Amino acid sequence: MAIQLIKYPTSSSNLPLRVARGHFATSHSHINYYIDLTMTKHRLSEAREAAVQLAATFKPSTIIDTILCLDGTEVIGACMASELTKAGFMNMNAHRTIYVATPEHTSGSQLLFRDNSAPMIVGKHVLVLAASVTTGYTAKAAIEAIRYYNGICVGIAAIFACVDSCEGFPVVSIFNTQNDLMDYASTDSHDCPLCKAGVRIDALVNAHGISSF
Repeated sequence: MAIQLIKYPTSSSNLPLRVARGHFATSHSHINYYIDLTMTKHRLSEAREAAVQLAATFKPSTIIDTILCLDGTEVIGACMASELTKAGFMNMNAHRTIYVATPEHTSGSQLLFRDNSAPMIVGKHVLVLAASVTTGYTAKAAIEAIRYYNGICVGIAAIFACVDSCEGFPVVSIFNTQNDLMDYASTDSHDCPLCKAGVRIDALVNAHGISSF
């Protein structure tokens, strides 16, 4: 059976939040809402609006050399780089423009940068951009990779987040569990109340989308 999405009312009239309520499994947890960010990541008008809202949360004194895009957020990342540049944000790059980078993932879920892309991280002030930060697992992996390549993490931005910090770095988001989806729950699969209640899993979800049963 196809999962039915609804547009959840939020404070952002220009950027809808599409969700489905149910029992969903990710690679790290079980959740009671599937948040579909496909259009926000790939429709230019929504990606641009997300970029404008996220860019506005940073102080102009913040140095951002590179935006590290996770979960397929490259379109938002490019729009955000443009917004930050127009707003006069500083960067230390010789060409005075911001890199928009995407990591490669190893079989062990570690983030890797090849010799040709590593210079965008080494010694750079890096902003992590994610579709969502719920367990923080992916964001932590990004911070570890930035540190490994001797980069400097300056913060984390996300469309949706359950936390306001990760590894000591602030997490800014457009939607969150304080103001939106206040009953959103992410639990370890062994502690999932829906599983304990005998509720079947509706679908598997990840950054690419949803696969219903």
